[in-house]
Amino acid sequence: MRIFVAGATGAVGRSLVPLLIGKGHSVVGLTRTPAKTGLLRELGAKPVVADALDQKAVYAAVIAARPDVIVHELTDLKGASDLRHFDRAFAGSNRLRTLGTDHLLAAARDCGVKRMIAQSFCGWPYARVGGYVKTEDDPLDDNPPQEHRGTFDAIRYLEHAVTTTPKITGVVLRYGGFYGPDTGVFDPSTIEQIRKRRMPLIGGGTAWWSFLHIADAAEATALAVERGDGIYNIVDDDPAPVHDWLPDLATMLGAKPPFRVPAWLGRLAAGEHIVVMMTESRAGSNAKAKRELGWSPRYPSWRQGFAEITQNEGRKDQTA
Repeated sequence: MRIFVAGATGAVGRSLVPLLIGKGHSVVGLTRTPAKTGLLRELGAKPVVADALDQKAVYAAVIAARPDVIVHELTDLKGASDLRHFDRAFAGSNRLRTLGTDHLLAAARDCGVKRMIAQSFCGWPYARVGGYVKTEDDPLDDNPPQEHRGTFDAIRYLEHAVTTTPKITGVVLRYGGFYGPDTGVFDPSTIEQIRKRRMPLIGGGTAWWSFLHIADAAEATALAVERGDGIYNIVDDDPAPVHDWLPDLATMLGAKPPFRVPAWLGRLAAGEHIVVMMTESRAGSNAKAKRELGWSPRYPSWRQGFAEITQNEGRKDQTA
């Protein structure tokens, strides 16, 4: 098939494009940065340069590509490590989740695209009631913290638009918290915070998180190009409370355990939304993705994935 990957040079896109090429598909990769066209050619894709927020440019790119499937991996994560100002940090990504989605869907309808896959998120958007591991049938939060609301609204908008557009089979992949070398949890700024004990365990760390290695995100997405319909949690097999994974990661990094602070102090220092993410957020079950997409994570537990990355980084330091 002909696949149009929007956001082809992002964390998922860089791993996804070679998988799609390996399955025999032809890929057109969208990037807004001309300097990244060489990378796309190396990955096996035909590059096209356009700003995803420019409706005419996106329309022209999609019409020229004549894809069978569009994969929407558009993000803008500059400043996204500043979680205290959450909606401000994700403002760029939220425009891509709304306007960017609209532009891709409009072009898809006009050139007869039958299938669209889009990136969403599994975790804090779920309602903070009941069990700590949620399925796709569980409701989203009807009263998110104020600092999450812009991002929450953008996520809800994307999911509804992609799954309800007539004549297009929409697949939404709610990825868990990403990690990989220098990516997601292992972004250098995040690792520095953990090493310097600037990421405390707030209020007992009773929130549950789901994680996902970037390679597993790409593999699930490649499968969704060919099968599935609706919304899927794409997460590992090992959802974990913050009071487990954060101290364990600190230990793997050779850092001291995180400080423990009461919820009231965390609320004053970082905001209600950070306290919620540390004490109330929910994780996700991947049972539906396994059943309907035929997907299983190569890294079934964050424990395995985190350890592999930290060990590799340790070996690099020893040989440097």
